[in-house]
Amino acid sequence: MDSFGFFFVGAAPIFISAVFIIVFGFIIFAIISGLKQWNKNNNSPKLSVPAQVVTKRTNTSGGAGDSRASTSYYVTFQFDSGDRLELQLSGTEYGMLAEDDLGLLTFQGTRFHSFERK
Repeated sequence: MDSFGFFFVGAAPIFISAVFIIVFGFIIFAIISGLKQWNKNNNSPKLSVPAQVVTKRTNTSGGAGDSRASTSYYVTFQFDSGDRLELQLSGTEYGMLAEDDLGLLTFQGTRFHSFERK
């Protein structure tokens, strides 16, 4: 075997190990980030404030080939102060809201609880 072929045969385990470590690192990072956000939401006060539905949007991922599609639903609320907050909702909650709705938004950190229309 020439030195060029030997290099690629010897480098293959290192490359595979590096890819494994990078993928595993991303998975660990995602888990830690999710736990931190969950903990932050649990330690945040539960607030109920007047708000207006400003915009609604969806994000669909997957659905190529044999995989199934997944849709996430987001609503942006605006408070009397002019501040805005985008929260993720379930499809049912999303469908019950319309842009320009006014009501009482209850949330905790980035966790949506309810919106009572006035």
